[in-house]
Amino acid sequence: MVRAYKQEHVYRHPWDRVTAASWRKFTDSPAVLSHVTDVHTLARRLDPGGGILRATRSITVRSPQLPFLLSRLIGQDSVLCHCVESTVVDAQARSMEIVIRNGSLRNLIEVEERSRYNPHPADPDRWTMFQQETSIRCRPLSALTAIAEKVEQRCAERFLQNSAKGREVIERICKYLEADSSSTSAAAGREKVPEPEGEDEIEAAHDQDKSPRCPLRRKKKNMASESVTTIVAGGVGGGEPH
Repeated sequence: MVRAYKQEHVYRHPWDRVTAASWRKFTDSPAVLSHVTDVHTLARRLDPGGGILRATRSITVRSPQLPFLLSRLIGQDSVLCHCVESTVVDAQARSMEIVIRNGSLRNLIEVEERSRYNPHPADPDRWTMFQQETSIRCRPLSALTAIAEKVEQRCAERFLQNSAKGREVIERICKYLEADSSSTSAAAGREKVPEPEGEDEIEAAHDQDKSPRCPLRRKKKNMASESVTTIVAGGVGGGEPH
């Protein structure tokens, strides 16, 4: 028996912001996505001509609580499962596709999750469409058919719960990136103070630099620089775990 389901969600944020948040969802909110215990980047390759990024990550997750009989057989209430995540990002076409498959326990269960991020057709410059398809199949066990069905059901329920948590995390990161981008744009739009030319102007500027307003001006400038750094780090590199 195979359990399959589809989900859709509309992010009211542009595609580049949502995909940047997707890279960071495991590392920025470990408390929310507590079932994820470890994430590592295995490979990353960028095609400079086509602008296509291909990345592979290993993700270790803890399974939901197992049925009583199965937990007695293996001696554990839950198990750690190692998964492989393959991501393809086409910057020119503005598409991101993620495929996750379990690498361990495949003799008992096979799980595949496909996710896609594309600009929303109704408002492609401001909204992003998220689509996800998940299939779960337990290996046929004639003596444990009922247990296999329970495992599939519990896995499906847990996947739905975790998907909702993942969307919540991405929404929160998007709002953070949006606020950071707005503060950076505001800082960039301020008028620049003209450089003094003569000795009198240099002395006047020196006196002005001693005023209480200058530390605040310097502080805002530093904050703007930090915002730019944060946004740049929010891209592919920023979401990559160490």
